[in-house]
Amino acid sequence: MKHITFYLDFISPFAWLAFEQLPQALMGHSYSVTYQPILLPALLKHHGQLGPADIAPKRDWTLRQVQWLARTHGHDLQMPASHPFNPLPLLRLAVACQSQGTPNRYVVETLFKHVWLGGAEAADPVRLQALTEQLNPPRLPDSDEVKAALKAHTDKAIALGVFGVPTYGVDDQLFWGFDALPMLQAYLSGDALLEAESHAAARVGRSPVRL
Repeated sequence: MKHITFYLDFISPFAWLAFEQLPQALMGHSYSVTYQPILLPALLKHHGQLGPADIAPKRDWTLRQVQWLARTHGHDLQMPASHPFNPLPLLRLAVACQSQGTPNRYVVETLFKHVWLGGAEAADPVRLQALTEQLNPPRLPDSDEVKAALKAHTDKAIALGVFGVPTYGVDDQLFWGFDALPMLQAYLSGDALLEAESHAAARVGRSPVRL
């Protein structure tokens, strides 16, 4: 049985769609999943990237694309009243819900729905308080322990080569994006061509570059 680490940030609509589609996309495979909350803005900063919201044409395209993808896959995505928003309270709440900082599927689903269904303010303090009371985490989301755990999750993801969300880690392979779900499924199926491409990419990565 393969184990998948699902790297996510609730600010990403693509992460939400991938979360919803994962069971269907991998139907028939034996696998387990760890949901790993990480801070997407920290990844972007580390890699020197701008987020889609920072590039006006890309933001407009992303909104069109994600709404089309949601409708195509039977999901009623509704943009939050403000986007982007500060995802830290939601990420810390997720981490606080489990001693190792890896929330279960129910917690992750609840937090994604808080953002992507209803069109309300994701960071509204009243809504966040109600959400915290609903999930009743065993640790305080604003505690130094939880803050450190989220930072450690993010730093580890960066060290492994994660540069965006959603990303799925299996063995030593990373698959990025909602549209990578078929590729992930092929890997779990033992796609020989995909294995060969992975080894070829690794060899290229180790080769010196001469200009």
